[in-house]
Amino acid sequence: MYRVISYQVADFIDIRNLKLVIAGELLYNDATELFYKSGDAKYIYLFRYGAVSFFNYRDDEIKSFLDFLRAHCRNWFSQGFSDEMRVETGSPENRIGHNKIEVKNSHHDVLRMIMLNVTQSVTLDYYANQTELLLEETNSHTQLLAKKGTLHISGRNLKKFIGKTLLIKNRIAENLYIFDSPVETWENEELDRLYNELKKNFDLNERFRDVSEGLNIVRDNLELFKDILQYRNSVLLEWVVIILIAIEVIHFLIAQFFRV
Repeated sequence: MYRVISYQVADFIDIRNLKLVIAGELLYNDATELFYKSGDAKYIYLFRYGAVSFFNYRDDEIKSFLDFLRAHCRNWFSQGFSDEMRVETGSPENRIGHNKIEVKNSHHDVLRMIMLNVTQSVTLDYYANQTELLLEETNSHTQLLAKKGTLHISGRNLKKFIGKTLLIKNRIAENLYIFDSPVETWENEELDRLYNELKKNFDLNERFRDVSEGLNIVRDNLELFKDILQYRNSVLLEWVVIILIAIEVIHFLIAQFFRV
């Protein structure tokens, strides 16, 4: 029985430089991923979006590699997210359970699909958590608006808020295989079937929709906040113009009075 365990450890992993320093047999790589065989029945999978997956690694080996990896990451998380699955090879047929999968063979393409799905699961957990934090912050402003009819957020903070929301949406779209399967599955029916069964087991589509709906709610609220701030600034500008005109009128009247 083997174990796959994946971590979301940072916002970004510099896989370009890692490729130059990691020892092991590089089985797959592209601009965003590195997949290595690092020993007898041991594999490691690195993702540019801040995730890493281990197959058949001991806890002390994982800790040692994460300590090494930290120097190649941006915005390392003090408390990361993790997910794992047990893997049994040599089964008569592929069977997927809640936290265990049985597969007919242990070819590295099969193991990579398993590691990929476990990683996407933990990454969606991270994005779901970030979305929940955005929703909580949005709701605090919405509740204040409902109770007091006022909005206590600056234009600068609102722009940062909008940026966070867009960043999460873009990262999900760029990094996760939510709608399209990996290229390797296109010409391998069995591998494609396994990938889709794993995706279904982890509820990736449903969880993605939950995150997407949450981000849409945040976006709609932010649009409302932006309109309120624009209206407030417009009203303020109108009062400034009125005051300036009043000052000019007063100045003119005083000048006319002293001239007389």
